Amino acid sequence: MRAALLQMTSSDDPAENLDSVRAMMATAVAEGAGFVLTPEVTNCLSTSRAHQKAVLHHEEDDPTLAALRDEAAKLGVWLVLGSLGIKTHDADGRFANRQFLIGPDGGIAARYDKIHMFDVEVTPEETYRESDGYRPGTRAVLAETPFASIGMTICYDVRFPHLHRTLAQAGAQVLTVPAAFSHVTGAAHWHTLLQARAIETGCYVLAPAQTGTHPASRGASRRTFGHSLVVAPWGEILADAGTDPGVVCVDLDMEKVAEARKRVPALTHDREFDGP
Repeated sequence: MRAALLQMTSSDDPAENLDSVRAMMATAVAEGAGFVLTPEVTNCLSTSRAHQKAVLHHEEDDPTLAALRDEAAKLGVWLVLGSLGIKTHDADGRFANRQFLIGPDGGIAARYDKIHMFDVEVTPEETYRESDGYRPGTRAVLAETPFASIGMTICYDVRFPHLHRTLAQAGAQVLTVPAAFSHVTGAAHWHTLLQARAIETGCYVLAPAQTGTHPASRGASRRTFGHSLVVAPWGEILADAGTDPGVVCVDLDMEKVAEARKRVPALTHDREFDGP
């Protein structure tokens, strides 16, 4: 299976971002991809909760989701929408940061809500409180396709190895880690974290990313790290998209998963131990 990672500089305008995704999907299919992945918050990257409230939708009437389900069916591809900002019916009004796996028939094969919220002070000038606007998910998700079992994670989840290990031990061969990674933490940790998750699990790690400075009509602009990565089950980087928007394609071979796990079968070597 040929996978295509779409590296985007999403704005806070969902309609504009949808046009970008459609164009990039066409490029990916022209390059032979049957499995296409977009970054985190594909539909709207915004620092303004008020703007998000004005432009986001519930899943059942989200125009980006509907349009890209149609596009996946038209092109006959599997599509991971890395995540969309989605309104929920929760009393506190918080959104969901939700990943969708869409089949070549346009149906939703799986959905995953980001579990770990990015509540950090990277620097005094760069502080995030994701949980103020988004409510965390509570369930790990493993999705089955004809070409691979896929464990679904999002961005900050990459810092929690037990989630990825749980998915791999449940059968995942591919881990998705779509992101809108901070430029500061990305430069320090992005490549190392993704390689570690691949090595620990013997999985392919596919991490389509947001990149550059994101235009905003309301709220502050934001800068993300880029460098969409494909990491092989043995830990080698197969593709790095750099910092420009675009499409990067890699052929996946699930025999490489079996080979890496045979060489180092760490997933079968867990032992109980007492706490410190």
